[in-house]
Amino acid sequence: MPRSKDLDAIAPDDLPAKASAKVGPIVSPLPARPIPKPKKHKKTKKPAPSHPSATPQTSAFSSYRQRVYELIKNTTRHPLSAFLARPKVFTFQSRDGNEEIILVLRRHWFTNVSWILLSLFMFLAPIFFPFIHLLTFFPARYQLILTLFWYLITFAIAFEKFLSWYFNVNIITEERVIDIDFYNLLYKKESEAKISVIQDVTVSQGGVSQTLFNYGTVLIQTASEIPNIEFQLVPNPTLVLKVLQQMRGEEEQEALEGRVK
Repeated sequence: MPRSKDLDAIAPDDLPAKASAKVGPIVSPLPARPIPKPKKHKKTKKPAPSHPSATPQTSAFSSYRQRVYELIKNTTRHPLSAFLARPKVFTFQSRDGNEEIILVLRRHWFTNVSWILLSLFMFLAPIFFPFIHLLTFFPARYQLILTLFWYLITFAIAFEKFLSWYFNVNIITEERVIDIDFYNLLYKKESEAKISVIQDVTVSQGGVSQTLFNYGTVLIQTASEIPNIEFQLVPNPTLVLKVLQQMRGEEEQEALEGRVK
């Protein structure tokens, strides 16, 4: 079979080179797409709770404490008040660190009327001394000494009654109830019990004055060494009962969650 003359002149290896020389640059029919850069995902920060009570563990704790705050929000904070709510300047000797004081209770102001009237009568009594014939036999100098001595006794009685009222306090904190009985400058008695051991709370009001002025006695029965703690003649005893109920609920919730102090 006859061979083609041009077949030997063309080597197989020369085909791509010659073809590429004749043919121009290869152009893609579609425009080149830019390679997209990988997107960076922003890390979203979880909002931190603004208050410890926002966490699920302390939600029940917060609800009980908030109810207590709602109950006592309209009460006074005057240091001489018989019903002192969340005082800022009041403290006591056995206070534990930052232990929050919920209520400080004293006897109702109406219980002071008797000794206030007695002190007022004793203060005005020297006005009538000149009309007492027995005293007119004493010289004027001795009458002056007697009058000064009388005022000194009056002041001592009034001051002792005031101290007894002011320092005889009943305290409710976030952890316990405290009863401080002040007898005089040399002797006082302090009783306390944990809120967690309170078994029963009883409120008693009797008589016209207690009903009219809304004060009474709160008897707290406990399972501690001191079986009974008594808040005598304190203002608004029903409100005190509600506060103690909420604080007991808070302590029970803390015990269930294992957060008992």
